[in-house]
Amino acid sequence: MDNTYLIRYGEIGLKGKNRPLFERRLMDNISRALNGLGRARVSRVYGRLVVESDIDSALLVESLRKVFGIVWVNPTLRLPLELEAIYSGALRAMRDAAAGLRLPPGEPVTFKVEARRSNKSFPQTSPELNALVGGYLLDHYPGLRVDVHNPDVLVRVEIREKNAFVYAGDVPGIGGLPVGSSGRALLLLSGGIDSPVAGWMAMKRGIEIEAVHFHSFPFTGEKSLEKVRELCRLLAGYTARIRLHVIHFTEIQKEIQLRCPEELRVTLMRRMMFRLAAKVAGQRGALALVTGECVGQVASQTLESLSAISVVTDLPVLRPLVCMDKEEIIERAQLIGTFATSILPYEDCCTLFLPRHPATRPTAAEAARAEEQLALEELLSESLEKTVTEDIKARG
Repeated sequence: MDNTYLIRYGEIGLKGKNRPLFERRLMDNISRALNGLGRARVSRVYGRLVVESDIDSALLVESLRKVFGIVWVNPTLRLPLELEAIYSGALRAMRDAAAGLRLPPGEPVTFKVEARRSNKSFPQTSPELNALVGGYLLDHYPGLRVDVHNPDVLVRVEIREKNAFVYAGDVPGIGGLPVGSSGRALLLLSGGIDSPVAGWMAMKRGIEIEAVHFHSFPFTGEKSLEKVRELCRLLAGYTARIRLHVIHFTEIQKEIQLRCPEELRVTLMRRMMFRLAAKVAGQRGALALVTGECVGQVASQTLESLSAISVVTDLPVLRPLVCMDKEEIIERAQLIGTFATSILPYEDCCTLFLPRHPATRPTAAEAARAEEQLALEELLSESLEKTVTEDIKARG
């Protein structure tokens, strides 16, 4: 294959005896991200992954940048363990990297060589390689100057068991852990700004997410649902696919409006959502719920409200945004590409039937007394029976 890329990860390297499990998961996720784009082969050398592919370089790098667990992507030269091959490879890497610099006319290009020799049978040590390769570049590339502190170009040489890898220039990934390495959780996905960001942040910690959305037809229409599907497509760009469970919520909202105190409507709706999500989680083997809740942002997100709502499930409730402010959340939504879709003006069920003065300090006991007016199990069963499940893929 034409092109080789060295994949460098971060905290996976700290996993000790479990590291191979994380590496295999990352290799699987890379293969899935590149599937359908062209030929690609993923292999492993100690502390690194190697991708060999004939896929267009720009397309491949852009795809790899969205794979959780990758810290750096490095287009690299895979060379035999021979000094002459390493010299010529370093010169080629130097030229390619320098060509992309924008320096004032006449200003020299500064560089540094950083060698790493994990194959101790190679005759030259790392410091010796630094000196030899650096000297060769100074002799064969006019206008270079050494700067070991802040070089324009960092030429790296890695001596492995069977090959040398030479590269210059880093393409940053998004880091984190490979999706699927930390189990599965269920994301309560509204059509707003917060919950897609929460889902993305959970995935960054290696959690495979499935989404649940509460749909109140005819009060919320097809455009509202399509907005949620599009958010799933955008999130699936980081993991290839998102399973979406659409739960019918109309009768529950109507019953709460009809039979329960107005100020507790939001609290009671959220308690019902948590119950339903927990049941779906049980069916799907999910170990936690994920929400976009943030302390103090709205009435249902005071500490008292969060406590009164969470008590209805024994599952852990993960709140990645809990201490972020709105501007931080918006900035992250823009970064991951969900913001423009989230602000489309289609209401979700959480914006319907809102009380004029919602309770900000409800107790679990108050909520439980209000729910005595509801046929809880019947309402929950009816909603679950009408659930529709879809597999949402990333846009091709």
